Amino acid sequence: MSAHARPAAFPTNWTSRIAWIGLALYAVYATSILELTFARFVTGLDNGGKFLARMFPPNMQADKLELITSGIMESLQIAVLATFFGILLSLPLGLMAARNLSPGWLAWSSRGLIAVLRSFHPVIVSILFVKAVGFGALAGILALIVSTMGFVSKLFAEVVEEMNPKQVEAVRATGANFWNVLAMAVFPQVMARFIGLSVYQFDSNIRNSTMVGIVGGGGIGAPLFTAYQRFDYDVVLTILIIIIAIIMVAELVSGRIRRVFQ
Repeated sequence: MSAHARPAAFPTNWTSRIAWIGLALYAVYATSILELTFARFVTGLDNGGKFLARMFPPNMQADKLELITSGIMESLQIAVLATFFGILLSLPLGLMAARNLSPGWLAWSSRGLIAVLRSFHPVIVSILFVKAVGFGALAGILALIVSTMGFVSKLFAEVVEEMNPKQVEAVRATGANFWNVLAMAVFPQVMARFIGLSVYQFDSNIRNSTMVGIVGGGGIGAPLFTAYQRFDYDVVLTILIIIIAIIMVAELVSGRIRRVFQ
């Protein structure tokens, strides 16, 4: 037996264990008060099967397709405009929120604004804008601009904070002003990531443009909700198929764009 006890290869982390046990106990407690039972789950499966059966075959009538096409085009326009203006506003906001570029008061106030923008789901924000500007695409665009700024600004600020500071210091040592530092040292390091974030947000805005339409923000969401209320489940299926196809195409295109700029 050695004089010194050999340390355990995997020391026990009691803090982690207690946290996991506490989480498990809370999950059991939450399940009990929310009435999450296996019987309800089985009943839901049966009801879901009947609902799916009523969806087939999808409705491909010309008048329905014309209405759906119009809604889809409006959703795409909402996503494009919201992404464009949201990215345009996210760039300066993200730079202001970067603590290695901005003074403390500006960085923290910008981060506070970003936190507010990220606090609510786009559907909730869309409801507020519907009340403010009325039903239609404008409310949806404004809601998605807020969502875009909250997401892209936060991640862009973090990207700027993670860049190599030596390049910034080298450009500053030449006597360059702030704008030249951005152009020569900051943007070359972070623009590829910024473009990747922007493309990802465009994907997200295409999906969210459907949801904001349900509450009056324009796009395909309104016809989808109307078809559901009228029990036109075959029309619902047609809309869902088209939405899935568009999102898959957008994912392929955005993936290729991200690879180009990596």
